[in-house]
Amino acid sequence: MPGPNEWPLLTIAFAFTAVSAVIAWFGVRMTKTARDLAHDTGVGEALMGALFIGASTSLSGITTSISAAYAGHADLAVSNGLGGIAAQTCFLAIADIAYRRANLEHAAASAENLFMAALLITLLAIHTLALSVPELSMFGVHPATPVVVAVYLFGARLLARTHEMPMWLPRRTSDTPAEPVNQHRRRGRHLARLWLQFASYSAVVALSGWALAQLAVPLGQETGLSHGVVGGVFTAVSTSIPELVVAITAVRMGALNLAVGDIIGGNAFDTLFVAASDVAFRSGSIYAAVSLAERFWLANALVMTGVLLLGLIHRERHGPANIGMESVILLVLYLGGIAVLATVV
Repeated sequence: MPGPNEWPLLTIAFAFTAVSAVIAWFGVRMTKTARDLAHDTGVGEALMGALFIGASTSLSGITTSISAAYAGHADLAVSNGLGGIAAQTCFLAIADIAYRRANLEHAAASAENLFMAALLITLLAIHTLALSVPELSMFGVHPATPVVVAVYLFGARLLARTHEMPMWLPRRTSDTPAEPVNQHRRRGRHLARLWLQFASYSAVVALSGWALAQLAVPLGQETGLSHGVVGGVFTAVSTSIPELVVAITAVRMGALNLAVGDIIGGNAFDTLFVAASDVAFRSGSIYAAVSLAERFWLANALVMTGVLLLGLIHRERHGPANIGMESVILLVLYLGGIAVLATVV
């Protein structure tokens, strides 16, 4: 049976739409289950979104990057990860538009979300340092690769401690909804059933996201753009659709910290795409094989994360049409970035 590369454009577009519908259906259910788990276990929405949902919705993306790197397409592998971070940060602006009560960054302020944003900037900065000495490698792997993995794992541990014993708390306002506290946390079969449901929904969403990426490559090639642009836009956006579904669903349910935690936590996990791709890429350090497009996505992701962090700290309450100014800037940075790459690369 011919693969997607040999399908007509109309067939690819139809399949892309069908798989996106599957992600939307199961993504909504995964989000509702995650919210219940966050409340019933006491983990909290931000931590649940950052670690569990963020990693689950990113499985399709890391599979795409690893397979591309193993096939020797370094630019496609790296741009998929870094472009995905930029796309998902932009999705947070879309979630802000969907939340009409107040600016999302004001309402979802938490120590966990601020911590994850700072961790994300640190992880992206390590990639920036690696690009300053791209030829450096040991057994074909850049030294930054194990460092990124170690920093992410250490950051996840600190995030859990920040949730359990926060050293400071953001000021609460009438637009800052408090998470419901379950005084009678359920255990045993109830939690086991929820975890099983969450794992099942996550598996379907991850596999569907991977299928979208396979469809996005031939779809992007129809445009005649480079692998760096195809990876940074088409595959990055397609593998990030689960995050968009989760963020909007969580916002509509009032689980604001879950929405923001999903995006920032997923972005932090996405920095591991480059690390995994470096191991899978067998022609030396993958940092030495990237192009201008990947460097651009890295820089743009850093700037966008910085703007997001500023918005979380400043906490503008009501921007134009209840959209935070940082959300407007994020949309301009992302859409402007695509326009620049489409013109220059």
